Amino acid sequence: MTQTGDLVEDFTLQNQDGQPVSLSDFAASPVVLFFYPRADTPGCTIEACGFRDTFEKLQAAGAVILGISRDDVKAQKKFREKYNLPYQLLADPDMILINRYDLIQPKNMYGKIVKGVKRTTYIISPDTGQGQRLLHVYPNVKPEGHAEEVLALLAAHKA
Repeated sequence: MTQTGDLVEDFTLQNQDGQPVSLSDFAASPVVLFFYPRADTPGCTIEACGFRDTFEKLQAAGAVILGISRDDVKAQKKFREKYNLPYQLLADPDMILINRYDLIQPKNMYGKIVKGVKRTTYIISPDTGQGQRLLHVYPNVKPEGHAEEVLALLAAHKA
């Protein structure tokens, strides 16, 4: 699933409270799936708090926000509570969805090459009777200002 217009396969992951959450639960809304490397790290905190700070505007645009990382349920809950994040964080410790989206990439960490989750955001359309489809991909997300970028895209699609 990399092309705009592609059908997005349903998935189910546990949220920060250990409850199952499926993409199809939000078939009536556009869904913002933002993948981040690790809870409570500097870049991930900036990105997550950006979505928090624009949450009401994103909700007004009809969007559902779901943050996903390979952290476990406990770490997601702690991260969500620490920063008062108003949306669900999904745990993918077995990297089922992360691998499906091919998001494990080599990264330069202080001069050393390591493999990690590539910060990527997918915007998925509501189901109009033919399934939920990929509207847009942000493949190389910069945390600062990203939520506003997503909001502008959603507003343009609504217009």
